Amino acid sequence: MGNRTIVPFGPQHPVLPEPIHLDLVLEDETVIEAIPRIGYVHRGLEKLVEKRDFQQYTFVAERICGICSFMHGMGYCMSIESIMGAEIPDRAKFLRTIWAEFSRLHSHLMWLGLLADAFGFESLFMQSWKLREEVLDVFEETTGGRVIFSVCDIGGVRKDINQETLEKILGVLDRMEKELTEIAGVFLNDSTVKLRTRGVGKLSKEVAFELGALGPMARASGIEMDMRTQGYAAYSQLNFKPIIDLEGDSYARTKVRLGEMFQAMDLIRQCIAKMPEGDIKVKVVGSPKGEYFTRLEQPRGEVLYYVKANGTKFLDRVRVRTPTFANVPALLETLKNCSLADVPILILTIDPCISCTER
Repeated sequence: MGNRTIVPFGPQHPVLPEPIHLDLVLEDETVIEAIPRIGYVHRGLEKLVEKRDFQQYTFVAERICGICSFMHGMGYCMSIESIMGAEIPDRAKFLRTIWAEFSRLHSHLMWLGLLADAFGFESLFMQSWKLREEVLDVFEETTGGRVIFSVCDIGGVRKDINQETLEKILGVLDRMEKELTEIAGVFLNDSTVKLRTRGVGKLSKEVAFELGALGPMARASGIEMDMRTQGYAAYSQLNFKPIIDLEGDSYARTKVRLGEMFQAMDLIRQCIAKMPEGDIKVKVVGSPKGEYFTRLEQPRGEVLYYVKANGTKFLDRVRVRTPTFANVPALLETLKNCSLADVPILILTIDPCISCTER
């Protein structure tokens, strides 16, 4: 038996900007156990339902996370709309879908850059984040913001996208797809990437299911689960299938996320081609009364929103179960028996978002 030591990983780490804290139990250089500590970041956003009415909370919900901010706002609005029986216009559904898929692109490109940086590929890091800037430029032009957008509203959306801008977005996607194809080729074919990811952090389909893995983490292990197939927003009118892999290792999780970026571009193109005319918002009168669960597919996996309303303008409860929180048990499983040097890469393959997890 080798020497056992406990090494704290985080909350800050040079390779990982997320404040995740793990106590790694090592036997020589091999991790035999990882003990998470949740709670380093806490902002009390769910507590704010007592001080902000249900209309104002739309802006608070977006601030749960700066990466998937639009989807948090959309999930909250969908919950209130379901309680109040509000049917939003078709054009608003398509606009929400476009912004949601751009959020997926934004998140995955940021993750790709961080993964490249963890490998020491500074040029690939810069290229990935250069593409991310293209996405943020589209957000800025269509919503007015680059991180917090405030365009999703109860009953629809606050802003429209004209046809000229939609045509411009198609040109941006064509340019991005060409550059992303080159970057993806490096990631999938580079010998260093394969050496550090193939067979590392394997998660079988059975274990992933038992531990409740979500999103690319689950789909890379062969679980075909994607909340977009439930048909919320405009997804029921779009043609797509969840991207899966069967290997369940870090390389498979990388392949799935790269595939989802190309899929997101295709879904945006489908939305633009099928964009209906009409209003972008319906007027919602009164206050909500009841409770509802809403399930969405964020970049990291399924997110669950629970809203309980009492008929006044102040809600009783808003609860958000984020995919990173659900993926922590699966992450701990992949860390077992790995090398200490592989820990940052394995954590990055679940794409952690701690600000989402600790509200």
